[in-house]
Amino acid sequence: MLRRWLVLLALVLAPLAGALTARAHQQKIAISTVALNPRTGMIELAHQVPVHDAEHALAAQGVKTPDIIGSAKSREAFAAYVTRRFLIEIDGQPATPAYVGSEITRGSLWVYQEVPAPAAGRAVVRVNSQILTDVWARQENRVNIGGGTAPVTFIFRLGDDPREAPLAP
Repeated sequence: MLRRWLVLLALVLAPLAGALTARAHQQKIAISTVALNPRTGMIELAHQVPVHDAEHALAAQGVKTPDIIGSAKSREAFAAYVTRRFLIEIDGQPATPAYVGSEITRGSLWVYQEVPAPAAGRAVVRVNSQILTDVWARQENRVNIGGGTAPVTFIFRLGDDPREAPLAP
């Protein structure tokens, strides 16, 4: 009798757990970091996006069966998408970051990019992150400018204007 009751309870709760899991996948947040690497003379960009959200973005772009985990082609397609959706200007000049690579860590896709830093090693960086805002209107993107313990952090939502901050070694 108890066994039958537990099986019935499991059958009732299983669809609820699946619904909660599906809802939990869409985190609707991306985090980008823009930092100067004085050793390389490059401004490095690192974008962290949940894998499931990245796959949704590719599907919305018309990619059939995107596979961020198993396909380098899908990861590179998402990196190209990030380049289109993340505006960066350095000292008033538009910059197009070069794709360095990507990796998957704990359910997040990391996309790495870089752009040459000004010779002086200091710059005013103007950014606007609209990553995934074309997929979800409630998307929130955080951008950290600078490294260390005191970065400037901006939060962007759909339609927000660019913001700027100084970037120094």
